[in-house]
Amino acid sequence: MPTVARSDLRMLVESSLTLIEAHQHSSGAYPASPNYPVYQYSWLRDGAFIADAMSRAGRVDSADRFLRWCAAVIDARAGQISDLVARAGRGEEIRADEMLPTRYTLDGGDGDEPWWNFQLDGYGTWLWVLMAHTARHGRQLDAYRPAIASTVDYLNAFGERPCYDWWEEHAEHQHVATLGAVLAGLRAVVHAPDEHGEPLLDAGRTRAATTSIDALEALIASRGTADGHLTKWLGGTAVDGSLLACLTPFEVVDPHGPLAERTYEQVRDDLLRGGVYRYLGDTFYGGGEWLILTAWLGWHEARTGRPDEALRRLDWIAAQATPDGHLPEQVSGSTQYPEYIAEWTERWGPVATPLLWSHAMFVTLALEVGL
Repeated sequence: MPTVARSDLRMLVESSLTLIEAHQHSSGAYPASPNYPVYQYSWLRDGAFIADAMSRAGRVDSADRFLRWCAAVIDARAGQISDLVARAGRGEEIRADEMLPTRYTLDGGDGDEPWWNFQLDGYGTWLWVLMAHTARHGRQLDAYRPAIASTVDYLNAFGERPCYDWWEEHAEHQHVATLGAVLAGLRAVVHAPDEHGEPLLDAGRTRAATTSIDALEALIASRGTADGHLTKWLGGTAVDGSLLACLTPFEVVDPHGPLAERTYEQVRDDLLRGGVYRYLGDTFYGGGEWLILTAWLGWHEARTGRPDEALRRLDWIAAQATPDGHLPEQVSGSTQYPEYIAEWTERWGPVATPLLWSHAMFVTLALEVGL
């Protein structure tokens, strides 16, 4: 049975959209959180999913502005990308700190404080969201061509390389959620036409991207599964909440097929309490329940014929809102390691609230269940 009135859920959807728009920078970037000390940056991954929610909700200009910001960030680094790709082609060793960062200042700079920066998933995610948004709203792609080409080159050259995962951890591994995001981005553009009906990529990039897609699919199938489910990283056995993106919306595997079903079941059984943990063993603020992942679970449930479960996730997320209607990054009702809460609070303050990505994923799930 519903625990939150439908009218209250709709109000939270509208206030979430308003909040996201209010905090979008004049450049188009979305800060991860406007008042959390180390989240006043824009991540391509987080921001792309925020833009996707805005696009789905009809806030087209907001999504346009963020996607143009992404293109500008990448265009400004076209020379760096070309150099990195050329060096990789010559077999040179390239350090992780030479790669593109995962987050940028709101005006598009690299930032000057240390971070766990080398992550690839955001570059695939922005491609996937760009293609979905332009198809949804009939937007033109001409202005994005250089950034698309640079991103495809970058992912073709480095898409299989170990890097930090969504949570800025375990840079020594190849993470299945990261490989899935790269795969989804390349799939979205490889055979896509532009608005004139011409191929978006030239023949050489199309061939290279097709080769990359085949390699990524084979890699995930051969080393990214265990006991019939996707795994946190290649060669592992555990699951991670980020794997849900490989089912919905990326469809790295058939979302209705047995591999997806077994992955869903394993994530639900291992990581779901009231909300969803990132992974077992997480100690960040004690390892609580994350709102974005709970929404993701509901999104997949809505897409696979489980509307009652999806509504339960929506209700749970709404119940975590502060009196001001702000959604946090995680909550501590069933924290795995409560003794770590004080350590992180002393380091960076209370849990990030509001987290714009939490609001965006709530909106996405609300739209998916037809609220």
